[in-house]
Amino acid sequence: MTEIKNTEKFYYELLVKEGHLDSFGHMNNATYLQILEEARWEIITHKGYGIPEIQKKGIGPVILEIQIKFLREIKLREKIIIETQCVAMEKKVTRLKHEIKNEQGKLCCTAEIVVGVFDTQTRKMIELPKDWLEAIGIKEIEI
Repeated sequence: MTEIKNTEKFYYELLVKEGHLDSFGHMNNATYLQILEEARWEIITHKGYGIPEIQKKGIGPVILEIQIKFLREIKLREKIIIETQCVAMEKKVTRLKHEIKNEQGKLCCTAEIVVGVFDTQTRKMIELPKDWLEAIGIKEIEI
């Protein structure tokens, strides 16, 4: 996969609530995946590539791989910011990097997610459409 530079960075703020926690009083590991997905949907929906567009076109994002690192615990009622940026791509996939930071700006979690675009008619991955690339912050590719 080719690393790319100068893609748009997105920010999603969230307040950690009771339902996000596990029995230890910090964010449950499965919740991280849930809130990262929530952040991605906010990004692409805001950029005009939400569920209505996906259903109309019959193509949309699918997760192929996730690598996540838990670095610092996140507790109840903490405000966090999820920073998301596309960092690499090739013909049919992109790699998005997430960083979750607390109110003090300390890094709590990193995740890299490989995303492809799936055609629901052919049931296959397709080459990355221009509108998808724009939805994840790629206007011009700079390697």
